[in-house]
Amino acid sequence: MKKISKCLLVFVVLLCTTFAFSQSTITGKIVGSDMNEPLPGANIIVKGTSNGTNTDFDGNFTLKTQSNSGEIVITFVGYNSQTIAFSGDQDLGTITLTPSEVGLQEVQIIASVAVDRKTPVAVSTVRAADIQLKLGTQEFPEVLKSTPGVYATKSGGGFGDGRINLRGFNSENVAVMINGVPVNDMENGQVYWSNWAGLGDVTSSMQVQRGLGAARVAVPSVGGTINILSKTTDAEAGGNVLTTLGNDGYRKFGVTYSTGLMKNGFAATVSAAKTDGDGYVRGTQFNAVSYFLNVSKQINDQHKLSFTAFGAKQRHGQRQNRHLIETYRQSEDGIKYNSDWGYKNGQVTFIEDNFYHKPQISLNHYWDLNENTSISTAAYVSFGSGGGGGTLGSDAETPGFEGDGRFKFTSSDYRIGEFGPLDFDRIVDENIAHGANGSSAALRASRNDHNWYGVLSTLKSDLSEDLVLLAGLDYRNYKGIHFREVTDLLGGQFIINEDNVNNPTGIARVGDKVSYYNDGLVGWLGAFAQLEYDVNENFNTFISLNASNTSYKRVDYFLYTPDDPLRETDRYNFFGFGAKGGANYRITGNHNVFVNLGYFEKAADFDAVFPNFNNEDINDDAENQKILSFELGYGFRGEKLSANVNLYRTSWRDRTETIPFQLSEDETGFANILGVNAIHQGIEVDFVYKATDKLDITGMVSLGDWRWEDDVTGVQILDEEQDVVDTVDLFIKDTPVGDAAQTTMALGANYRLGAKTRLTVDYNYFDNLYADFDPSDRGTEGAPDPWKVPAYGIFDTAISHGFSFGEFDATLTARMNNVFNTEYIADALDGTGSNAETALVYYGFGRTFSVGAKLQF
Repeated sequence: MKKISKCLLVFVVLLCTTFAFSQSTITGKIVGSDMNEPLPGANIIVKGTSNGTNTDFDGNFTLKTQSNSGEIVITFVGYNSQTIAFSGDQDLGTITLTPSEVGLQEVQIIASVAVDRKTPVAVSTVRAADIQLKLGTQEFPEVLKSTPGVYATKSGGGFGDGRINLRGFNSENVAVMINGVPVNDMENGQVYWSNWAGLGDVTSSMQVQRGLGAARVAVPSVGGTINILSKTTDAEAGGNVLTTLGNDGYRKFGVTYSTGLMKNGFAATVSAAKTDGDGYVRGTQFNAVSYFLNVSKQINDQHKLSFTAFGAKQRHGQRQNRHLIETYRQSEDGIKYNSDWGYKNGQVTFIEDNFYHKPQISLNHYWDLNENTSISTAAYVSFGSGGGGGTLGSDAETPGFEGDGRFKFTSSDYRIGEFGPLDFDRIVDENIAHGANGSSAALRASRNDHNWYGVLSTLKSDLSEDLVLLAGLDYRNYKGIHFREVTDLLGGQFIINEDNVNNPTGIARVGDKVSYYNDGLVGWLGAFAQLEYDVNENFNTFISLNASNTSYKRVDYFLYTPDDPLRETDRYNFFGFGAKGGANYRITGNHNVFVNLGYFEKAADFDAVFPNFNNEDINDDAENQKILSFELGYGFRGEKLSANVNLYRTSWRDRTETIPFQLSEDETGFANILGVNAIHQGIEVDFVYKATDKLDITGMVSLGDWRWEDDVTGVQILDEEQDVVDTVDLFIKDTPVGDAAQTTMALGANYRLGAKTRLTVDYNYFDNLYADFDPSDRGTEGAPDPWKVPAYGIFDTAISHGFSFGEFDATLTARMNNVFNTEYIADALDGTGSNAETALVYYGFGRTFSVGAKLQF
């Protein structure tokens, strides 16, 4: 018996020893070849098992296996997977993953992508996987709402009508670039997200650079830069089909196919999607067809070409008009109330809508001159066509009515119920009854077509191991074509419009131009240079200079006859420039600090030069806006915790402010009022905490203090004879900046239920949101601050699950926004008295949802 016991003991010891020796510990570090930077969150799995782990914030990983040999599979979204064999305990060293998209590395040079813990700017990056998980039925900018300093809303609630403010600045002062190409409107600086419907489907990554940012070209990055990189071409052959269904009839269907990199050096990816629905807000039905094409050619080791075209043709109903809170409460539709639509012959008809098609086409050439120098050039063109719908009234006297007939669109007498949709049929009947007098009221479209050409070329040269030079040219030529056209006479045969001196009868029919017709010509020539000096791997610095000349010209086809010399103006030139620099120091492997400082002058926009929309009253001395920005940042990267702290202060001086005055009976002059200044300062904190191998906790706090700096009082306007013609008083000192929440907070959880399954829960809180207002209107001393909108918080959640479907990989995704159906005001315009009773508001959306499926082949 004792012998048997001894034998069993020996057997158990040998078994345990064998099991112990069969285990292995694998370590390594994973980086991306495009930026040679760590890839945090990369997946490492023992092939054929569910045993795996993820890299930490520095790309390092440790994996304990249950066998002495085998293979591990390394994957990261946007990069090609890699399989590596192991045997026993092994340190695999640095493992480099290559991008899964051809030409991505070269695009990043043009796009000025910031590198974590190296580029001295405050930056947040959202990758394609997170965009696809979190977008759902949201507006594209809303993906960034958990980012410090960001306030993003759906605005009126129409498809693509979202907006974004960054550190308190609206889109006119936030540079938006797609693949390094600026897309802010050349005349007014605004960004219309409806032009980019479907952009979320083809985005490889989106980076928010707060403050001055890393962009080298002269762009209006007062609040920051939103840098969007689209897909290029997948290196491997394959594709996917997808579908998404959501609330209020939301439907989306899409397909993508890639040839992969072929033996002849060509690679192509094509993608298309169709989206339509009824809209959450009443009368905001929409439909859009989006498309994407990229064709790349590796000519040889020195030359590569990449052709990209993408865009979306869309139309959607809008809610242009805000309303009193009491109006929403009295309406049966509640927060979904919209006065800008109605019924005509039983069909939904929009009073206000938007339709646009803006294909963006570019040809990129990447040229490696030698191992130290390369030139990346993007030649691009964009042809925009479309505009927004609205109302038109006759300039002729209409029997039985006072005014031009547009009152019918807002009068409750023409509504189906006091707060119901518009009864278009009644207007149609009245126009028919007027007979020879034509229509008293009609529908029109305000067109904003454009032709935009540009070339952006960047030279990158490694002057030494430590010194890199980047320099380039930025050329843009823009023609904006502005007019209104009649779209529906609502039963009449014509309408009278007397705004065109070349049409003496004033008769206009469907398709005819009315009200105005003019071209805005904008030219741009810029140059930039940047030196990056890496003292060692721990200390990086840069200095950047840019200069640009903006020219404006106006052509008016309605106010002047063809032989009138005033029909075309001269070109008026405005010079802008900027300088910035910064440094980043890695104190240890865990700690780093950075600082940046910059100053630039931004040329006045088109409307500041032609403020009265004619070719006679020209403000050819429009003052540059002046921006001085300073930022100090600290970063921590530990095994479990990654955190950033940023302090910033931006001084915005001489905001465009012009006052017209009469020089003579026939001549108007303009005074540029200086001293309309604002200070935007604050602190931002964001973090990611890896609570376990499966659970990440994310969070951020952004505390802003954005105020107008000083009163502008007693400013005397003098005419040419030095006589006082007007006195300007603006009482704005310490008045809070409106239109964006100055306090935002977020807390989120990302839980990996399995290798291909994850659940996210996010809470976002917004406070110190003041109603929007125009400082020019604050001419009364002692006026109260703008109305402060009540604070609110909302929960969002999403889950995605990947699985094998035969020979294919499939993913199911479900998302719910505003889980608890919280009622809140997201946008407000200040009213008389600066209170809740007089403010005009948009409510945010209640609970919304979407479910989607993607099949990859």
